[in-house]
Amino acid sequence: MTTAVEISGLTKSYGDHRVLAGIDLTVPTGRIFALLGPNGAGKTTLINILGTLLRPDAGRAAILGHDVVAEAPLVRRSISLTGQYAAVDEMLTGVENLVLMGRLSGLGAAAARRRAAELLTEFDLTAAGPRRVSTYSGGMRRRLDLAISLITVPPVLFLDEPTTGLDTRSRQALWDAIRGLLDAGTTIFLTTQYLEEADQLADRIAVINDGRVVAQGSAAELKAQVGSDLVELRSPGGELLAAYPTDGSVDDLGRVLAGVDRSAYPEAQVVLRKPTLDDVFLTLTGPSAPADRPGRDRGRNDRLELTR
Repeated sequence: MTTAVEISGLTKSYGDHRVLAGIDLTVPTGRIFALLGPNGAGKTTLINILGTLLRPDAGRAAILGHDVVAEAPLVRRSISLTGQYAAVDEMLTGVENLVLMGRLSGLGAAAARRRAAELLTEFDLTAAGPRRVSTYSGGMRRRLDLAISLITVPPVLFLDEPTTGLDTRSRQALWDAIRGLLDAGTTIFLTTQYLEEADQLADRIAVINDGRVVAQGSAAELKAQVGSDLVELRSPGGELLAAYPTDGSVDDLGRVLAGVDRSAYPEAQVVLRKPTLDDVFLTLTGPSAPADRPGRDRGRNDRLELTR
C-alpha cells in the first residue's frame, strides 16, 4: 500500500511557544484520516505545513513522496486545501466563483460550467448560485468554499474543520461527498472538533495534544483504551458524577462498584454504557493527560475525568 502523507519528527515554534513538538504520522492512500485535538493543540499548524503554507522548523513531511519544503510546487499540484474560514470572492456570484476556480484548475469553459452546476446541486446552492456571495449566510459561504475545493478531484484533500458552522443537513451532504471521493482514490486528511464526524468517517484517527500525538488507531481501538464499558454514577436528575472503566464482566463490574466511595455519592444511580470518542478525547486531552505517551497509566479503579 502506497503512502499519501508521511510525517517524521515535525516541529514548529512561534517564539518560545512550541506548537508542534515532534509529530510522526503515516497516512496510506485512499483512506480518510482524522486528526482530533483541543483548540491550540497544533492541528491547523500541521495542516498549513502539509499544504506548503508554513515551513516547519525541523523534521520532514511528504505528500505522495514529495517533500513539502523542497518540492512545494509538486505538492501543490497534488492537493486541495480548505481552511477553517470561507475564502470566496464576495463580489462574484456563487456560479462565477465556481466557474472561475474551474478555469484556474484547467477546465474548459463548458466543463467548468457543468462542474459548477453539479456542485451547486450537491451542496444545495442551486437557487443561490446566481446571487452575489455577499448576500449569502455564513453557512452558505462555507458550503460554497467546500464546493470550490472539489472542483477537480485531487489525490489528497486537506479539510481543516470542514463542517464548522454547518447545519445538520449540510454536514451530512459534505460527509456523503467525502465518502464519494474515496471511489476516485482520493485520500482525505481532516481535522475536526466533531467527534461523531471522525467516528462516522475516518478509517484511522490520531489524537494530538500539546503538539504531540498521544494516541492513534481506529475508532474502535481508541475506545478500547478507555475500556470496553464505562460505569457511570449519575444523580437522580441525570447529572454525571463520576465514570469508571470496566471490562464489562460481572466480576469486574462488582469490583468497580465495591471500590466506589458510597458516602460521596449517596443517591447515585449506576449506568453501564459503551465508551465513545468523547470519552477518548477527554481522557487523552484532559488537564492531567501527559503529552509524551499514548494514554494514561491508570489503576482499574481510577476515576475518568469525564465530568461535563
